[in-house]
Amino acid sequence: MAPTDRADVLVVGGGPAGSATSYWLAKAGHRVVCVERKVFPRDKTCGDGLTPRAVRQLDDMGLYPELERYHRYTGLRAVAHGITLELAWPDHPVFPDHGFVVRRRDLDQLVFEHAAAAGAETHQGTEAVAPVVEGGLVTGAVVKDKDTGATREIRARYVVIADGANSRFGRALGTARNRAYPQGMAIRTYYESPLHAEPWIESCLDVRDRNGSSLPGYGWIFPVGDGTINVGIGLLSTFRDWRDVNTSHLMAEWAATAPAYWEIDPDRPVCAPTGGRIPMAGSVNPKVGPTWAVVGDAGGSVNPFNGEGIDYAYETGRHVAGLLDEALATGDGMHLQQYPKWLESEYGLYFKVARLFAKVIGQPALMRELTRVGMRSRSLMDWVLRIMANLLQPDEVGPAEAAYALAAAIVKRVPDPLP
Repeated sequence: MAPTDRADVLVVGGGPAGSATSYWLAKAGHRVVCVERKVFPRDKTCGDGLTPRAVRQLDDMGLYPELERYHRYTGLRAVAHGITLELAWPDHPVFPDHGFVVRRRDLDQLVFEHAAAAGAETHQGTEAVAPVVEGGLVTGAVVKDKDTGATREIRARYVVIADGANSRFGRALGTARNRAYPQGMAIRTYYESPLHAEPWIESCLDVRDRNGSSLPGYGWIFPVGDGTINVGIGLLSTFRDWRDVNTSHLMAEWAATAPAYWEIDPDRPVCAPTGGRIPMAGSVNPKVGPTWAVVGDAGGSVNPFNGEGIDYAYETGRHVAGLLDEALATGDGMHLQQYPKWLESEYGLYFKVARLFAKVIGQPALMRELTRVGMRSRSLMDWVLRIMANLLQPDEVGPAEAAYALAAAIVKRVPDPLP
């Protein structure tokens, strides 16, 4: 690249949101440059599970044949209070009835390279260190080659911020997380297990330490299909003393007390545990400026019900790419200003319901009672799964849809802490 390069769109970040944005813009024929601070393959703290919503997006990008090389799973196995329920993904007119488990080091490289194959100009080991602002408008970024230390400018008509949960570039433009909203905290590692190819991802809703004392959060075990399983534990900031929680201790206790059939040796993880914090429920704002937009984790587009962010990263990146396609084709930048309205119509009420739920489960005694009641009813847990995974039927009113509609009607009346 020249010392100063020009593009239609500069995408900051090559993870799920940035790669999806780059793919759809390149496919539409625009010159898009995507810069990624790390070098692939690189790891991320994640359960590695792709829900039906994420599979749908990857299928639309033409990547389903690539997914078939990885472990396919059927649904969720919920474990709590001595009860086990196996809950299959529901039949749905839009989303598939299965998911895949793909390590993020493999998945993110796959989509990043797919964007490049579609025509996006991609650069790894290249960090966007500062925005370029002219006349009050963001017109690009100063980027730094992490190997050589050399810097240059990339100018673009529009900039998309997709640099993840910490979003240094977004903060430089004034984005900030609303601390009244829930934040997730998670830690995970991998273990060898003879059940690495189980057809279910597993969630334990009643985690206890080796003394039998209840622990905050929920544990997960996702079979990877390569001889290993992804084992982790997540916690929401709605838990009263969450800042004082030692996640390494949580991880050690969960590995030591996980169901025996997984045959985990808690002292022999495949790699060291990694952890991180995740903004949720659309908690980061503003989402858009005159010439820029924020997508994926950088905008807090993560489901508080289950901590899932990959599908929302793909969806928000794709939608912003569509708006920018219109803006570039017509020369009218006002198309981009439709993004917040779309976010509100697509996720606003759902995330609000999820935020209320997050407050409820932040109370350990109440959470234990809810799981104890729920685990006694397979039908109840079936529709809870549908709600939590955002797989409600668009044109059908079943128990799950009715329950969600009732919760949504109540939540609509609750004041929102966002201005």
